[in-house]
Formats: sequence, structure tokens, C-alpha cells
Amino acid sequence: METLSPGKILLPAEGEGRNGVYAALKKWNVTAFDSSVVALQKALKFARENDVQMIYHLCDYPDFNCHEADFDVIAFIYAHVPSLQKSAYYRNLLPCLKPGGKVIFEAFSKKQEKQQQNNPQAGGPRDSGMLFSLEEVEEIFSGFRILRLEEKEIFLSEGFGHTGTSSVIQCIAEKK
Repeated sequence: METLSPGKILLPAEGEGRNGVYAALKKWNVTAFDSSVVALQKALKFARENDVQMIYHLCDYPDFNCHEADFDVIAFIYAHVPSLQKSAYYRNLLPCLKPGGKVIFEAFSKKQEKQQQNNPQAGGPRDSGMLFSLEEVEEIFSGFRILRLEEKEIFLSEGFGHTGTSSVIQCIAEKK
């Protein structure tokens, strides 16, 4: 995101607002959504504390409405969903992206199960169906130009339940 010019960004499953506040501080026009009223309240409080604004909707993936080709970036950051809806939920938001717009994706990989066995504080969903393989990510963003796609280990230090070495997949893709 550091190399992109600020524009309109969509943050699905935003949670408590860390990514939204960060983007707003970098001068992005932020729209976010999550299905948790507690997350919404914490995110808006966090935004006020940082003197930034974001539009935050209380809804789930199927209920989010946007105008087609409205966003410059969609950032799926640890936006894990149940396995049966995984592909559909992500793909249904892609029309919200402008031509030439970017997808930023980071999520726990299937290898995270081993990390969780070694360190229960490593984080991530305990349901293996919610974790990703490189092939799944390629399929979700088929029709996009993949600029970067890699699986790697990173060290998370994001509080209780999200500390330690984690296996993630990172992808940047561009809408043709």
C-alpha cells in the first residue's frame, strides 16, 4: 500500500479498525465493513482517537452493497470466512474494484495448522477450511493480473492469540 497513491479503499471484515485507521492516516478514503457491532464500535472509537474518519458498515459479505467500479483498492487482510462461502464472498466484491485497481490480500495459509500445533498463540482460524492454499488464491483472483503471490512465514506480534511465527499467503493483483 505504501507504493500506491491514496484513493478509495475497501476493507472487508475490518474488525477493530487497525487497517482502516492506518489507511486513513496515509490519506486513503476508507470504507470498511464487519458483522460485529463490537468491532464497529471499537473501530470508530479508534478512528476518533487518531483524528481520522472512515465509513464503517455493520454487515456481512453478502449484504455489502457498492457501486460497480467504485474502489481503487480492496484489501482483504485476514478476512477469513467459512470454507463453503470462501470463493464466492471474495469474488462477489471484485466488481466494486475499478479497472486497473488493486487487490491486496493477506491471510493464513494451510500451513498455519502446523504453526498452531507448535504455538497455540500463533493465531488464525482453527477450521482448516478457512485457511488458504496458493491455488485457492489464484482461483479467487483468476482474470486478474497477479503481480505478487507468495506463501511465507512471518512473525506476528499483535497481542494475545496472535503472537509468533505464522504461515501466510500474500497476494497483490490488478484488475484488467
